[in-house]
Amino acid sequence: MASISSLRANANATIEATITAISEPRDVTTSRGPSKVADATLKDDSGTITLTLWGEDIKKYSVGQRVKITDGWVKDFRGKLQVSMGRSGTITVQA
Repeated sequence: MASISSLRANANATIEATITAISEPRDVTTSRGPSKVADATLKDDSGTITLTLWGEDIKKYSVGQRVKITDGWVKDFRGKLQVSMGRSGTITVQA
């Protein structure tokens, strides 16, 4: 299990963190057509990172939940690291 501060761009990661904020969803146009996207802020003892939530995933999570991201994809977006599900990642809510 990685800490947020140890994450590096262009790599897969498994982390546990708490959702501290979720932005209002915004409409975007992707290569697959229109979609909605929102940014969730994840926090652990080492720092924070943005989690990108797409489409129906936006409604599945809420502030205060502790989540485990397995095999998430870390990338550099406009100079800041963010994590998304990529092709093989999953999010599970921790009890």
